[in-house]
Amino acid sequence: MGGHVRGSVAELVVVIVVVVVGLTCGVEGRSIERQKLDVERHLKRLNKRALKTIESPDGDIIDCVHISQQPAFDHPFMKDHKIQMRPNFHPDGLFDEKKVAATDSQEPKPITQMWHLNGRCPEDTVPIRRTKGEDVMRASSVKRYGKKKHRSIPKPNSANPDLVNESGHQHAIAYVEGGKYYGAKATINVWDPKIQQPSEFSLSQLWILGGSFGEDLNSIEAGWQVSPDLYGDNNTRLFTYWTSDAYQATGCYNLLCSGFIQINSEIAMGASIFPISGYHGSQYDISILVWKDPKEGNWWMQFGNDYVLGYWPSFLFSYLADSASMIEWGGEVVNTEPDGQHTSTQMGSGHFPEEGFGKASYFRNVQVVDESNNLRSPKGIGTFTEQSNCYDVQTGYNGDWGNYFYYGGPGKNSNCQ
Repeated sequence: MGGHVRGSVAELVVVIVVVVVGLTCGVEGRSIERQKLDVERHLKRLNKRALKTIESPDGDIIDCVHISQQPAFDHPFMKDHKIQMRPNFHPDGLFDEKKVAATDSQEPKPITQMWHLNGRCPEDTVPIRRTKGEDVMRASSVKRYGKKKHRSIPKPNSANPDLVNESGHQHAIAYVEGGKYYGAKATINVWDPKIQQPSEFSLSQLWILGGSFGEDLNSIEAGWQVSPDLYGDNNTRLFTYWTSDAYQATGCYNLLCSGFIQINSEIAMGASIFPISGYHGSQYDISILVWKDPKEGNWWMQFGNDYVLGYWPSFLFSYLADSASMIEWGGEVVNTEPDGQHTSTQMGSGHFPEEGFGKASYFRNVQVVDESNNLRSPKGIGTFTEQSNCYDVQTGYNGDWGNYFYYGGPGKNSNCQ
């Protein structure tokens, strides 16, 4: 009899295990199904109907979407928004790159985007990089897709080593603070830094900041980045970002949420920049200007001399609805190495500033926009880096380049473990 009872218990255990496993598989199956549905819904929201589609040589698909159908208009406040097709004012003293004789016999070279090789978008459309299912699946959640992690902003004068390791973000920047700023400009040397882990990135950008460094931080950002997690490859891409609550709920990269209103049919946010600078080789720059239209109060972005890309409506922001209190320019990487190890993800060209032109990456013609809508040299530029043995920054000034700095580094090396 004992044997029979034991046998029954054993059978019961097997049945329970089978039922539990079945239930677990069922739950997992349902949650996978739900995730797939969430992803599909999100893709439907992001990928608007295209009037023309262009396949880029790098694998991107660029959809030419009617200007009035872009993601910005999913925002509840945008229902009756009349698109502003041009800024009322450009800043005075806009530096014309074409008139400047470049140093080191370097002629400014035209930069295009890779997709231009296979076509252009018609008038009244905007080019939008199509989001694929696998792009969204790489994010920690559908909700977090296209968003930066909280606390990824360089805060000068706070190089607390514990904080550095905790957030994993490292910077080499130049900055100004203490005034009211209505925009910023820079010409940024373009490279393709090597990334150690797909979850890491390297970028070079300008930051326009308002508010404190707490939960209320407002930020507008633009530059170039290499981010395998976001884009699924190691290409160098033009990007923008905005947030009005320190990266918590608001804002996103490029056009991956409602916010930025694009008016330009030539340049696609998030698309590959082409060509790229080479070590000891030709050097390529992009020029970025972000400024506040004194009449309407919207924040505009211009790429190069010829492309006014669009604007962030001022209602998206609290502090930046008035002005910025800090401007930053420079590089940022994220280090996801465990146990206090340092990543070998490169910043800039992957070489330290002292190597100079053709080897180290630079920002030149660094300017701010003042309350009179004038572009001028920033006063009292500071520099900041958490670990100068890993990534560093050095400023300078000359007649051709105005205020400039070299920055970057290799990450992990004998002095940076």
